[in-house]
Amino acid sequence: MTRPSRIRGSANDEFTASGICKICGAAGAFLHDGLPQIAFAGKSNVGKSSVLNCVLQRKNFARVGQKPGKTVHINYFRVDGKAHFVDLPGYGYAQVAESEKERWGKLMEAYFAEPEPIALGVMIVDARHAPTKLDCVMADLFRSTGRPFLVVANKLDKLKAREIEPNLACIRETLRLGEQTPLLPFSAEKGTGREALVRAIFDAVG
Repeated sequence: MTRPSRIRGSANDEFTASGICKICGAAGAFLHDGLPQIAFAGKSNVGKSSVLNCVLQRKNFARVGQKPGKTVHINYFRVDGKAHFVDLPGYGYAQVAESEKERWGKLMEAYFAEPEPIALGVMIVDARHAPTKLDCVMADLFRSTGRPFLVVANKLDKLKAREIEPNLACIRETLRLGEQTPLLPFSAEKGTGREALVRAIFDAVG
């Protein structure tokens, strides 16, 4: 059994995350139990699992896959009986069969077609690179729900100081992010931006 993990945003912000409570690999099997969901999405190798582990302050709570893009399923993590962290399958890995890409597309379309449980979308991109076409598709999926979402620009620690602002501007422009959509500079490795992300999660859960 996975040891519970406490999430802390500030002195008054903490809750406990347990292990995976549901794995879903097909439309129609999504979890609907009345709890709000924080949906995490990002392409393969963007560091989505590392961001989750950083938020939870656990090294291996969300496993970092050795074979990116090989598994198309959704993991639900129960968080202190208040919410679920939803780990959506990664995308954009070149060595994945077309059938798996199609399966990913159908699964995502079905998940986002039922947006009511989504309290907050967390889209993770690589701060070093311009967003891909699939990143733009994912941003559009989040927008289509009408639910709040934000973008985490991970791997900030890999950038030189002079590169940060131009890269963030490129991400905002490419994804067509309005002023109301937060773009958080983030480093899962260094913990940069964690407090802002945790605060956004607490605000969404209420």
